[in-house]
Amino acid sequence: MALLITEECINCDVCEPQCPNDAITMGEEYYIIDPEKCTECVGHHDTPQCMQVCPVDCIEPDPQWKEDADQLMEKYKRLTA
Repeated sequence: MALLITEECINCDVCEPQCPNDAITMGEEYYIIDPEKCTECVGHHDTPQCMQVCPVDCIEPDPQWKEDADQLMEKYKRLTA
């Protein structure tokens, strides 16, 4: 499942550099995560790094992108090929 940054984002800039897939970018009002690139850090880390560093806990699973661990690993392999 890709992750989603909610409107509670305070644009603190700490999540963007933590993403190993460059899935996080600045949107019109706050940061956004590209679900095509988000692997929840599968293949890189044990836990999503953006969630670890977010000071306001505004990052959550995106209900529109349901993926299991195998699908996330396949996405990681595709992105790093």
